[in-house]
Amino acid sequence: MTTDTTKGVRVTVETEYQPEYSNPAQQHFVFTYRITIENRSENTIQLLSRHWEIMDITFPKREVEGEGVVGKQPVLEPGQVHQYVSGCNLKSGLGKMTGFYTMEKVIDGKFFNVNIPEFTMVVPFKLN
Repeated sequence: MTTDTTKGVRVTVETEYQPEYSNPAQQHFVFTYRITIENRSENTIQLLSRHWEIMDITFPKREVEGEGVVGKQPVLEPGQVHQYVSGCNLKSGLGKMTGFYTMEKVIDGKFFNVNIPEFTMVVPFKLN
């Protein structure tokens, strides 16, 4: 589990390898990640978009951008939490992700970025 806080917004990431959806013989390794976003600031905020950098140890870096997270652009009042689960496919079974969310302060419409802490994805049998 990794955690980072930016401007009062705490982001925590937990990852899990999904062997039932993976096929190592075909260089297909599936991981899920659970993200918890906690609004510890004094402002109501809305998550507008995400930007990911995906590093797969033996393949070129990929970048992914898009609106919201899993089809939602949640609004978080002070003290509220939003959690979601998504996934990532790797070809090597060893990689990491990092990125940021673009948020908006509802009161004044100002945008700011919130760091998503870097996290690793490692197939358990590669640890031996």
